[in-house]
Amino acid sequence: MISDSPRRGLSVAAVLGAALIWSSSFAVTKVALAELPPLTLGALRFALAALILGVAVHAGPERRRLPSPRERRFIGLAGLLGITAYFALENIGVDLASASDATLIVASYPILTLVLSGRAAFSPVRLTGMLVAVAGVWLVVRDDGSHSLWGDAFLIAGGVAWAAYNVLARRDGSGASPIVVTYYQTLAGAGGFVPLSLSEVDRWRVPSGPDALRIVFLAGLCSVAAFLLYNHGLRHLEASVAVNLLNIVPVAGLGWAVVLAGEKLTITKVLGGAVVIAGVTLGARRKKTRGGPRRTEGHLETAQ
Repeated sequence: MISDSPRRGLSVAAVLGAALIWSSSFAVTKVALAELPPLTLGALRFALAALILGVAVHAGPERRRLPSPRERRFIGLAGLLGITAYFALENIGVDLASASDATLIVASYPILTLVLSGRAAFSPVRLTGMLVAVAGVWLVVRDDGSHSLWGDAFLIAGGVAWAAYNVLARRDGSGASPIVVTYYQTLAGAGGFVPLSLSEVDRWRVPSGPDALRIVFLAGLCSVAAFLLYNHGLRHLEASVAVNLLNIVPVAGLGWAVVLAGEKLTITKVLGGAVVIAGVTLGARRKKTRGGPRRTEGHLETAQ
């Protein structure tokens, strides 16, 4: 039997592995968008992810505990919002802006989720953190030209869609396991992408070998494997610890943007990213409970 210390270490490694995979998604998406239109890329990515998840769900023990048709419709509605709407906006935003912009702006999503969820207690410390995060986003976008600003606007709109998704997804009362919920959300999200991708039919082409590998990476690793790693880590870690570990996403994402997408970072953007991370960390703090330690919000979701 594995002792608590090694088990915790493996859990930390699992969450960090998920974070490193997620951090690369923006740069990989940016490179793939050079040849594939954004909505078509989303359709291919999530159709493949739904296929992988479907095999895992229906071939494993989860097939005995599937949600009812009514519950599936609710889960599917969340998938249309959290996958189709969010990733359509994200892909268009990355296409118009940069992978580094996406990495840094997405880092501010947890604060937006807290605001829209109505669960945030607006203490002076939390409010300060939110304002600091907003200031960090402003630093990220302030030096961009008009073309990139449109991309940044799509990315920020994606944050609203992601926050709304989190509010809706928390109302799921199916009791299904995370992988089953993710499967039905992904299936609905892929279905939502198909009609959207038809608007790009004049730009369709057979993906090259490298682009096919990028689609497999986004579907198999970013949409499936990283999710499984993260949820494995949550089994033996406090949710607040796992969420704090995700702060590595924007930091590593900047590195991937340079290495994979060949982007150049300005000092202002790096500073803006640091300010966003500081603001999110500060904004996630809770007041010290009576007789207990200071805690962080347990479910500040990130979107990858």
